[in-house]
Amino acid sequence: MTVSMSYFDSLYANSTDPWDYRHRWYEARKRDLTLASLPHRRYARGYEPGCSTGELSRRLAERCDQLLVSDGNATAVATASARLADQSHVEVRHLLLPEEWPSGTFDLIVISEIGYYLGAVDLDALLESARRALLPGGVLLGCHWRHPIDGCVLTGDEVHERLAALPGLHRLSHLEETDFALTLWSSDPTSVARREQLL
Repeated sequence: MTVSMSYFDSLYANSTDPWDYRHRWYEARKRDLTLASLPHRRYARGYEPGCSTGELSRRLAERCDQLLVSDGNATAVATASARLADQSHVEVRHLLLPEEWPSGTFDLIVISEIGYYLGAVDLDALLESARRALLPGGVLLGCHWRHPIDGCVLTGDEVHERLAALPGLHRLSHLEETDFALTLWSSDPTSVARREQLL
């Protein structure tokens, strides 16, 4: 079962940054690892669903010519909009997923820390939308907490198993720590070294 939006409403009612994304070293380090794992220097159009406060979004904006980010919570959207107000190439939208997946295609889709909040049916619908929206050679990145979360049916590892089962995508890299997994997939398995003619 998908976690109710009222759960997030109550979290954001108590704090505009309920997971302390802005100040925790754990989160800052994870953002650095996420950005370092991206195999291309630049992306034409990226999408980050479930952007929360926009901390990761701000870093992704450094690598994308255009970036769309969204969240289903109005407070999160307002916070992210303020955080990204000086980034004219970034659009922040209020979208309820998977039903309101945006139109268009992307060469980078970042599914970070949202998969386990969806039930299996909704997660599969979201991942299929992501697969269809991913341009040939584009990158699909998943990053998720690996410990159990109260109220969530799926674990982060199970989310990544579903990502790995998407047809037509090859795993480019995988980082697994005790606390989180960070994995990238693409239809193009070419490594960075081979792309830069080191091999």
